[in-house]
Amino acid sequence: MSTPTVNPTDFLELLRSRQSVRAYKSTPVETEKIERIIEAGRIAPSACNAQPWKFIVVNDTELKNKLADATSNKIIGINHFTKQAPVHIVIVMEPANFNSNFGSVFKDKQFPLIDIGIAALQLCLQAKAEGLGTCILGWFNEKDVKKLLNIPKSKRVSLIITLGYPQTDDIREKRRKGTEDILSINKY
Repeated sequence: MSTPTVNPTDFLELLRSRQSVRAYKSTPVETEKIERIIEAGRIAPSACNAQPWKFIVVNDTELKNKLADATSNKIIGINHFTKQAPVHIVIVMEPANFNSNFGSVFKDKQFPLIDIGIAALQLCLQAKAEGLGTCILGWFNEKDVKKLLNIPKSKRVSLIITLGYPQTDDIREKRRKGTEDILSINKY
């Protein structure tokens, strides 16, 4: 298999145009697009090839709306947009392999969480390439999510990603720190 090349400028533009979407059209997401998005997460790199994840695609409207209720909070007023998204992807942390677990303990780093972050990013970038929008959620009632989706109590739900067609194609200006604030070369 030859290594495909991607125009670096095009890839950087994909990265610049990916943003958290909080307003979705009701248009259903095609199965083949969901399959490619899941494939992008499946092939993500992970420490010691542990692949410590399971993806649950929730596209049944009634179940998705109950899941959306578990992501919003009336007191704080967040995540009320989640019912608009026709699909939610729930990422469950699975046990890592021996080498990854050993490294996590020995190096005091949670490699499975890092790995899940990488997989989530790949899911979101593939979604953007498919013309879809996403929003990564860390705020949800994990107990309710587990109950709704029959996730064993021993498992952890790491993230939920909303997925759908954005209501607008407008790209917001990214407010990020300047390169001079985040880059050092050869020393801190």
